[in-house]
Amino acid sequence: MSYSPEDQGPGPTDIRDPIVVREAKKAAVWIGIALLAAGVVVLAAPLLVIVGAMVLAVILDGGARLLGRVLPIPRGFRLLIVILAGLAFVGWTAWYSGVMLASQFVILQDVVITQLDRLAAWATAHDAVPDFSMEEIGGRLFDSVGRVTSVLSGALGAIAGGLLILVIGIFIAAEPRLYDRGVAWMLPSTHRHSFYEVTDKVAYTLRRLLFGRIVGMLVEGIFTYIMLTLVASIIGIGAIPLAAVLALLTGLLAFIPNVGAVVSGILMVAVGFSVSNEAGLYCIFVYFFVQNFDGYVVIPYIARKTVDLAPALVLAAQLIFGTLFGFLGLLLADPIIAAIKATLEEISKVKEEGAPKAPPASE
Repeated sequence: MSYSPEDQGPGPTDIRDPIVVREAKKAAVWIGIALLAAGVVVLAAPLLVIVGAMVLAVILDGGARLLGRVLPIPRGFRLLIVILAGLAFVGWTAWYSGVMLASQFVILQDVVITQLDRLAAWATAHDAVPDFSMEEIGGRLFDSVGRVTSVLSGALGAIAGGLLILVIGIFIAAEPRLYDRGVAWMLPSTHRHSFYEVTDKVAYTLRRLLFGRIVGMLVEGIFTYIMLTLVASIIGIGAIPLAAVLALLTGLLAFIPNVGAVVSGILMVAVGFSVSNEAGLYCIFVYFFVQNFDGYVVIPYIARKTVDLAPALVLAAQLIFGTLFGFLGLLLADPIIAAIKATLEEISKVKEEGAPKAPPASE
């Protein structure tokens, strides 16, 4: 009895076999996840540069939109005004901090190191911690930070990364829809509308988040300077030394939630106690007053709870991103988490709207 090939069923290597197709899809998913994880580790530095450029593009686009409410001119001119204003502010900050506050930065470094040495000596005398010098503590603290981002390490790497972020961010902000259409073109036509909805939601969320963060930076910097100079003189303590540099650092570090506030607070309190106990206690009061005013008045008023991120989630993301990707990962942890959250919420909303409605229950 003869058999023809058509009489036999599909073999174990036949792609038409539904079992083989199903298992091949599963294997492809796992292999894709492994390759994605490896790609993130290997390409961490350029990926973070791209993410930083996208965050900068959101800031520039938000500024152009905000300017459009008062200046009815084409978007290109509004974007150019925002870019020039941003470059002017960065240049002024660099000049002011480099020329006017250079000596104060050196004094601040000496004051902080002296105060931390005194604290370490007190803790060692009371057997609270082992006998460590500040150099050893700093080395142990930063040895494990930023292993992956060695490409961007050093001053030249930081400058190159900053220039790349600036250039790519300007290109994206100039024509954001061009890149959206390019990504959407690679998706199935049935998913393109959902993709545009997700990107619009993410962009809106990041604009509100970053706008609130920038306003918070200004409020914290200005309030810190006023409290450390004018108010301190009125109540009889006297102006706190290094008030200008402390206000500048407080405002800049306010862009990094949780971590930035702690660092600026430590610096402020260290300078205060270097003057007197009363000045140190007053600096503690200033720190809590400014942080609470910004956290409970400014940010909720601006954001209107648009970005409801759990503090523990943000802090955990900062810890992971900072350890893996260095300072740039720490800086971008908050926008990345906000974008992921907005994406998941919008995808869930789209699926819920597209799901068939359940028939009403019969009475």
